[in-house]
Amino acid sequence: MTITGGRHVAVVRPGWVLDVDSGERRGGLVVVLVDGLIAEVVSEATAPQAPDADVIDCPDLTVLPGLIDCHTHLVGEPDGGHGYAELLTRTGAQEALSGVRNARDTLRAGFTTVRDVGTFRAFVDVALRDAIAAGYVLGPRMLVSGGYLTCSGGGGDITGLAPDVDAVVPRDLRIGVADSVDEVRRAVRRLVGGGADFVKVIATGAVMTEGTTPGAPEFTQAQLTVAVEEAALLGTYVAAHAHGAEGIKRAIRAGVRSIEHGSLMDDEAIELLAQTGTYLVADVYCGDYINEQGLLHGWSANVMRKNDETTLAQREGFAKCVEAGVRIAFGTDSGIYPHGWNGKQFAYQVRHGQQPIDAIRSATTTAAELIGLTGQVGRIAPGHHGDLIGVSGDPLADIGLLTDVRLVVQGGRCVDLAVGR
Repeated sequence: MTITGGRHVAVVRPGWVLDVDSGERRGGLVVVLVDGLIAEVVSEATAPQAPDADVIDCPDLTVLPGLIDCHTHLVGEPDGGHGYAELLTRTGAQEALSGVRNARDTLRAGFTTVRDVGTFRAFVDVALRDAIAAGYVLGPRMLVSGGYLTCSGGGGDITGLAPDVDAVVPRDLRIGVADSVDEVRRAVRRLVGGGADFVKVIATGAVMTEGTTPGAPEFTQAQLTVAVEEAALLGTYVAAHAHGAEGIKRAIRAGVRSIEHGSLMDDEAIELLAQTGTYLVADVYCGDYINEQGLLHGWSANVMRKNDETTLAQREGFAKCVEAGVRIAFGTDSGIYPHGWNGKQFAYQVRHGQQPIDAIRSATTTAAELIGLTGQVGRIAPGHHGDLIGVSGDPLADIGLLTDVRLVVQGGRCVDLAVGR
């Protein structure tokens, strides 16, 4: 095969290629990328002739598909552990520019695609997604929710304010607040109409939101059902933040595509997840970060109590879901912890029941299925985006290697990892 005609060609020559479908790590292969897409994966002996190709020699590395995080919050500063009223001290522009930094750090950590599941400043994530796609900003491919669909005073609202200042909260911080079936329908239309790729509903209270209870449902069955129906009419789906068992079950019965967190699930909820094929996206790492930083920096006592109540239960439920065959997609809740630390979660998923290859699949093939990009990302295969990462060694033997990514190729071009590391 000879490639000519002024096309951009890159040839990656690693020590090994990890086939995430078979779980095999193979040597002697070359990955050929043409105009940002994977053209072929061939043996060294049959590699194409492309005199002007960019050659990426990495004989000490194992390459695997660019990773996917299905639960990120790239816009804004990492959470401060004192509720969300402090958002009123920052402008939308400040949040956006923080997002530029966070997107860069996420990409350099090997996550070339993310599903960003909410920003309080509505549609700043849409702008960040579009800037990355246009090449103005360095970052992962993004699918975004535009904001939160939440009830008044709920897990996605700005709480903890004095009653006499409540009315001055900017509209973009409450674009998705809805308290009836009709308001839910209108909020879904606002979010999708503003550029959201999917809808994120806050079905229960939240750990980090003051005044809310993670185990308590915050939308009725009818409200969740209409959110799913309206999203489907607009050609998309709903992801549900849900900690408590009743909220999880209501969301599954409504037809949501994924349950986020799932911390306090019961056996019935696990059975429903398995029966319906609803994805679980469980951030099983960040509870330890909250505990460590909260004790060190005096985070809100309410936040710390709720974190204690959910962390161990979430991990026990995760292990049960692995045994039950629930579809598990990788998602970390980045933004609670510093961006770029996403890879720390792989070891936690293995510790709580997954085999290393299944943890990797959760961030490649399974994640691609969840976000609707099967055939585009998640595999090193012809026709897929030219997104690859490289690690020093065998991630099947040491999953912790995914916290130290040595090579990132996005769209057929190397990403500079030196700055900011």
